[in-house]
Amino acid sequence: MSQPQVPPPAQLVVSVLSSRLLQIWPEVERALQAKWGQLDFVSEPFPFTQTHYYDQELGTPIMRRLISFQQLMEQDRLPDIKLATNALEDTWRDDAGCRQVNLDPGLLCLERLILGTGKNFTHRVYLGQGIFADLTLVYQKGGWQSLPWTFPDYAGEHIQDLLTRMRVSYKKKLQTQ
Repeated sequence: MSQPQVPPPAQLVVSVLSSRLLQIWPEVERALQAKWGQLDFVSEPFPFTQTHYYDQELGTPIMRRLISFQQLMEQDRLPDIKLATNALEDTWRDDAGCRQVNLDPGLLCLERLILGTGKNFTHRVYLGQGIFADLTLVYQKGGWQSLPWTFPDYAGEHIQDLLTRMRVSYKKKLQTQ
């Protein structure tokens, strides 16, 4: 029989998408740090070109930045974190009601990356409060493994390289706890 136990905390990762990323970044950074503390990783902005899903709402060209935080998070906080990022997105809506930024939080562990979403799908597990866990990547045999449903951008080398850098930092944090 397995004995329930609390898993180690995870590394909070947020993907920030916006066609106004450079202009809005200082305000977004302040708001995110006010919620979850100091950032310990901030990627350079890079183009988001794998889909046109967000073009109409966010405008074009869309840029992305991946970030992580110094403080680790309990894994059961993902629903609260996703609801908080949704609320932050609402603070930056334009006069037409369109978001100016999309914030996608996830939890990076040694063995996986899970994104929080409000959208149900066959492979997603309901966590509560209207939020589902999307198992996006698994880490095996020294690298990230994509799954049949992994978003194309997360299946790509660039994002996986950034996640690997975050994972190295996360592993060091776990060793010092």
